[in-house]
Amino acid sequence: MDAHENLSALTEARREAAGRRWSPGETARQEVLLRYLGAVAAAAARHGAGAERPSTAARPAPPPPSSSPPPSSESGQLVVREVMDVPAAHIRADLMYRDIARVLARERAGALPVVDDEDHVVGVVSESDLLAKVAFEASGHRPGPVGRLRERRLHGKARGETAADLMTSPAITVLPGATVAEAAWLAALSRLKRMPVTDREGRLVGVVRRDALLQALIRDDAGIRAEVEATVAATCPPADRDAVQVAVHDGIVELTGRMSAATARRLLAEIERIADVVEVKNLLTPGT
Repeated sequence: MDAHENLSALTEARREAAGRRWSPGETARQEVLLRYLGAVAAAAARHGAGAERPSTAARPAPPPPSSSPPPSSESGQLVVREVMDVPAAHIRADLMYRDIARVLARERAGALPVVDDEDHVVGVVSESDLLAKVAFEASGHRPGPVGRLRERRLHGKARGETAADLMTSPAITVLPGATVAEAAWLAALSRLKRMPVTDREGRLVGVVRRDALLQALIRDDAGIRAEVEATVAATCPPADRDAVQVAVHDGIVELTGRMSAATARRLLAEIERIADVVEVKNLLTPGT
């Protein structure tokens, strides 16, 4: 069962679950998630075929002015520098525990990159790191001499007072020249909501959020419709293409009008290959 079939089955099971109301926006949310998973799966497939890792993407050019559109990669795909947040909120390695909590609250972030005096990313500190410290201190528990290695490491970390002590290191980062699809694959693989963006020397240049990657990966309905209409023009003879109407809603393509059965089969096959198309509804009637 592929990702589309698996999520569709889960969605149907949730609809039919007794005692649970299906919220009005749930169907649309599931469709967006499905399209995002499809884009991530495509990126993962490219990596499985030996594609270059995101961390080896081209070194970035300086960010363009906000008044002009940023350049895409040579392949025409969006790249991380186009969707990352600049300047990037961060924490210095010597920042104390209570001040870390204040910065996280101020930035409304669950985690932030930790940088040294030269802005190299040395780790990431999160709310979970702070909570672990509080939990260990409150419990008064101390691991014994034969305690598990992981427990001893957590205890040692919880005794720290600065970001350098509490952070998770090394940090998972991405280069500005990596494609958005590659960054989404890395974020999904690492289960991260935010990733530091660094140059080739490891210096912080931005932060990219998972929701920004999602929005960049999923084309809006207008973009999908334009490609479907171009496919109609390229696939169908003039008599057929002038008699078909295209509508797109939440990635679902709806075709109405008249068309010969043979042409309709070719057209449907082409449209189903278009990225971000969730489903094709064939409402065409046979033409002469």
